[in-house]
Amino acid sequence: MTAVLDAATASRLATAALDNVAREYPNHPGHVLNGPEDARTPRELHPAFYGSYDWHSCVHMHWLLARVRRLLPALPERTAIDTTFDAHLAPAAIAAERGYFGRPGTQSFERTYGWAWLLALAAELARDDSARRWRDALAPLAEVIEERYRDFLPRARFPIRYGVHSNSALGLVLALDYAEVTGHADFADRLRAKARAWYGGDTDLPVAWEPSGADFLSPALIEAHLMHRVLPAGDFASWLTQALPGLARGLPPALFHPVEVSDRTDPQIVHLDGLNLSRAWCFDAIAEALGDGDARTPQLRDAAVEHRAAGLVGLGSGDYFGEHWLATFALLALTGGPAR
Repeated sequence: MTAVLDAATASRLATAALDNVAREYPNHPGHVLNGPEDARTPRELHPAFYGSYDWHSCVHMHWLLARVRRLLPALPERTAIDTTFDAHLAPAAIAAERGYFGRPGTQSFERTYGWAWLLALAAELARDDSARRWRDALAPLAEVIEERYRDFLPRARFPIRYGVHSNSALGLVLALDYAEVTGHADFADRLRAKARAWYGGDTDLPVAWEPSGADFLSPALIEAHLMHRVLPAGDFASWLTQALPGLARGLPPALFHPVEVSDRTDPQIVHLDGLNLSRAWCFDAIAEALGDGDARTPQLRDAAVEHRAAGLVGLGSGDYFGEHWLATFALLALTGGPAR
């Protein structure tokens, strides 16, 4: 992984996240109204995660803040991050968020994208001894999400494979990181078993269909990223040969060439900036898993560099449809993915 997160870029990302997690409007709540009494403001419904346009984006922008705080302890925004966390990750705020998941109509709320990012935030806080008070405050909500996963996975016979929020592979990647960091071995075993059941027999993934017009993930690459986490190195190399046989030849070209973003004011088309960035960290991770002796590695590393550069262009768009979430994907591309 050749990308490096420098202090100036980290400050830029932190500033964007701090602005967004405290911005209540515009807002797109995934909220079920069971009666007129349920028509409430975002902050009333979600005292911890009311900003950044929607719940999942607010959660993963908090993850961004936790990560840059840990990686760069001298960051100028550290005091502002601490103040934000003291307010948003206070026990009372998290208790209200936990209570929300007990409401009727929330069985599939944020499944699995928001679930997984909440666990990713918990994992990031668990990596940092100085974040203990926020880790402990968040723990009851993380427990609810883990239980939701444990209930859901046995019932989910098929994965969701498209390249947006509900993608099952990304959900497993982030949940597995949480399970490993927190030492929840049984949960990690269940996640690995589900990954093998869903994807272990895949051959000739239909990458010629990528990208779709609103993707921020490559269905094929995020799946490959997951499988390198759950298979031994030799088995993963063989699995990859069957699943993506054209990688060594840079095929198909559409998978290796950065995607042009034609309109960053469009809330769906701007997803493609995220696609370039998520492809970058997937290419990096797959190349690292294969190692220098594999013929596919140079091609993958070159693709990571190109996609990272293309995706970072979107950070300067100035439009809120990208600003409320894209910094997170930039940080993933600059730090090699979530498990770092």
